[in-house]
Amino acid sequence: MSPQPQAAVGAPLSRVDGRLKVTGQAKYAADQEPDGPGGVVHAVVVDSSIALGRITGIDTGAAEAQPGVLKVLHHRNAPRLPYGPNPGSLNLPGERLRVFQDDRVRFHGQPVAVVVATTLEAAQHAASLVKLDYDSEQPITDLADAPAAGEPRTYTRGDAEAALQSSPVRLEMTYRTSRNHHNAMELHATVAQWDGDRLTLWDKTQWVQSPRDELAANFGIPVGNIRVISPFVGGAFGNAARAWPHITVAALAARETGRPVKLVLTRRQLYFGVGFRPAYEYKVRLGSDRRGRLTAMTHDLRAETSRYETFSERGVVAPGQMLYTTPNVSQTARTVPLDVNTPTPMRGPGYSSAAFPVESAMDELAHELGIDPLELRRRNEPENDQASGRPFSTRRLRECYTVGAREFGWSRRDPRPRSTRDGDWLIGTGMATALYDTLRAPGQASVRLDADGTALVESSTSDMGPGTYTSMTQVAADALGLAVRNVTFRLGDTNMPTAPLHGGSLTMASVGSTVQDGCNKLRQQTIQLAVEDEDSPLYGADADDIVVRGGRLHLKDNPARGETYRQLLTRNNRTHLEALGSWTPGQSRSSMYAYGAVFAEVAVDARLGLVRVRRMLGVFDAGRIISPKLADSQAIGAMTGGIGAALLEHTVTDHRDGRIVNANLADYLVPVNADVPDLKAIYVDGRDDEADPLGVKGLGEVVLVGVAPAIANAVFHATGRRVRELPITAESLL
Repeated sequence: MSPQPQAAVGAPLSRVDGRLKVTGQAKYAADQEPDGPGGVVHAVVVDSSIALGRITGIDTGAAEAQPGVLKVLHHRNAPRLPYGPNPGSLNLPGERLRVFQDDRVRFHGQPVAVVVATTLEAAQHAASLVKLDYDSEQPITDLADAPAAGEPRTYTRGDAEAALQSSPVRLEMTYRTSRNHHNAMELHATVAQWDGDRLTLWDKTQWVQSPRDELAANFGIPVGNIRVISPFVGGAFGNAARAWPHITVAALAARETGRPVKLVLTRRQLYFGVGFRPAYEYKVRLGSDRRGRLTAMTHDLRAETSRYETFSERGVVAPGQMLYTTPNVSQTARTVPLDVNTPTPMRGPGYSSAAFPVESAMDELAHELGIDPLELRRRNEPENDQASGRPFSTRRLRECYTVGAREFGWSRRDPRPRSTRDGDWLIGTGMATALYDTLRAPGQASVRLDADGTALVESSTSDMGPGTYTSMTQVAADALGLAVRNVTFRLGDTNMPTAPLHGGSLTMASVGSTVQDGCNKLRQQTIQLAVEDEDSPLYGADADDIVVRGGRLHLKDNPARGETYRQLLTRNNRTHLEALGSWTPGQSRSSMYAYGAVFAEVAVDARLGLVRVRRMLGVFDAGRIISPKLADSQAIGAMTGGIGAALLEHTVTDHRDGRIVNANLADYLVPVNADVPDLKAIYVDGRDDEADPLGVKGLGEVVLVGVAPAIANAVFHATGRRVRELPITAESLL
């Protein structure tokens, strides 16, 4: 089949849903007002005030006496739910939290009751009147003081210990990263409505199948009885992928009251209700020769998890295994159970946590040897995947280094720490490498071409911010030969064709490939219809010689011979044509990753220790770029998040009772406009056709991975002080 002319893919289009969002017409979960019997009522969750123990008493009398209160549910009056097995929904080893099913408290802030009332204000006030008594125990919430549990994950190649002992240069460091929270703009919200034994849920989710499958298991009803709708998500960064306990609370409250229930978590509740990026302790030992060629590395890492489930990040071990040529490697990764709620993936999961110690260690080695940090990485660039031995599908990391150094002005850098000043400010530059694996998953998309020449494409994927509506519209428009304005893409409904999780940078490759497949099939249908229609100007033509552009089919060598979709379908009495697209990734013999090189310039106040990022550049090998404007939005947003991880974001826990002290946006600091300087992203040319039909490798995760270590390395260059713990605070530099 001849390739179709490209027009939309690669163009810097504005978001097709942008007008809906800026005018307030886009409806998020909390905006939904279903017409259930009696109207929507409001639920407010009551949280435990201890981190470990049992509930010994509960007094709901004052709450129930308040005007407008319909129900107060807790473990003593809530119905027993079956909580059947559910291997999906990103559930983890262990036992997921079962709301209101027993008197046990596992972490500070655990849901222990819910108040349902006719107004939000009544529910909030009544919730404050619920009194609980506890038999509390001393929780363990500090990663530094707790023992690991279970069998560690290990990896070895060669003999790292022997190689270290014989290495001319040896370094040993311990790095620590703080717990981070996602803090998306949109609060987590759920609206639940029952119709007999059928449930409709409007939810903030990155994967509509996740709450559907979880609620089916929890309530013991068929999956087909549940519909989940989520057309818009106001940011998530990973914490809306899993089905969290408040979803079950909302559905239970709706069933018990017989009314549609709206439950919106507060900003404070997001800190213990929907997961977080876990804290890490990461010990690195590395050896090299005098020319900087790595001979050995050992990695010993500990990560926090909850006591009732085990969360471990796949990506945290990958950079140490395959990023650089290292013949001898030993890794041990342990989880440390704590009396906290369960962690969850956060943007660049695992890889960004590992990048800080690995890339800082490389910078420390470069300083020890007197070798330029960029040159050190070039000298250790592998020819294949060091962990698997497989060839790379594509790896343009050397090009990222070259382009980044040129555009950033790396050659003007004086390598001596504290060598550059601007008044009271010490100026430093640093860089780091980024990588993230190219994930792909099977999916489906339906395509409908109407007789008026417009198309509707649907898939149950999500859009938490990267621009799925727009990028899928671009792919569909080109495959169908239509203008973007004549294509509508819809998503976020379990009634639509199935799609994988919207996360892990897999949506463009996975859903995009299904959209392209469905549109290719439908375009071919129209071509076949035309060449077999005696009244068509294309009758009898070779199907491979026909292209579609602007909604018109014509011979590629004779544009005058052709007709429009509208003419073809109308003459054949067709109101529409339909096709179902699908794509399943095959087994690959290659190692598939996206890569990047991140460069940062910082200024540090020599007297106060304040750190300010002045400029940043990221150069990325992410395969084919479908939408440059969306790509820039992703890269700049990720750099902003990386600034937060490097300099600001830090969850503070009172280890006496497990309470999160700074569970608000006044005390948990995230970057604001004044923290976001000159940020720029460049994408090297090249597609990865082994990864997927579109040639993309995923962008949303890799653009965060190298940011924090690049900033940390720049801080060392500015000050001569190596800070091995994130975030880097003024106190650590004084």
